[in-house]
Amino acid sequence: MSKPLIGVMPLWDEVKKSIWMLPGYLEGIREAGGTPVIFPLMEDREELEQLCSLCNGFLITGGQDVDPAIYRETPIPQMGEICTVLDQMERQVLEYVIKEDKAVLGICRGIQYLNAMLDGSLYQDLNVQHPSKTEHHMEPPYDRVIHQVQIIDGTPLHQLLQVTELGVNSYHHQAVKTLAPSLTVMAESEDGLVEAVYMPKKNYVWAVQWHPELSYQIDKYSRKIFESFVAACK
Repeated sequence: MSKPLIGVMPLWDEVKKSIWMLPGYLEGIREAGGTPVIFPLMEDREELEQLCSLCNGFLITGGQDVDPAIYRETPIPQMGEICTVLDQMERQVLEYVIKEDKAVLGICRGIQYLNAMLDGSLYQDLNVQHPSKTEHHMEPPYDRVIHQVQIIDGTPLHQLLQVTELGVNSYHHQAVKTLAPSLTVMAESEDGLVEAVYMPKKNYVWAVQWHPELSYQIDKYSRKIFESFVAACK
């Protein structure tokens, strides 16, 4: 039986002008039974739709900050680097795959971008706009628990993991502020931030704020997320 082909959005190094990739994204997919394929960084809609038509699912990875113009705000001084091409590329990919009802998993920036392009908004910098004692930008090693999230009863994530509280890693300075109308929350952090969402009207459009790709080797719950995603791609 052939394995599902999963398109992985690229990471971009602005200094080196080069695509790169964290191996955990790829190996997490492979261990769950999928075959990952890294997409080139490009904006051509016809070429992107051709690539998307070949894939069964899509992983929206981490990376640069999301351009606040997407959610109709001006950048604050604490904003980090953006990648306009990646923003435009991921919009086209997500519009296509949501229309075609293919499986999507967003991680870190993935939950942020999904929320922004679906008419939600973001905190541009948590230290300034949502100060908290909860650590969201941890130091290495990144496969350890840094804070807890509450899993909302009855959501697909709760049905999958069968727990109401989960210890997670965390490495971000932006986060969901106003939730997009088409998304539903599956988990929240101790300080009230959205940590996981899904689209109830779609087969499998999930996104999490934490990093299962950095913890799947030692954490069964991270592996379950990858496994559920790959299963939805078949």
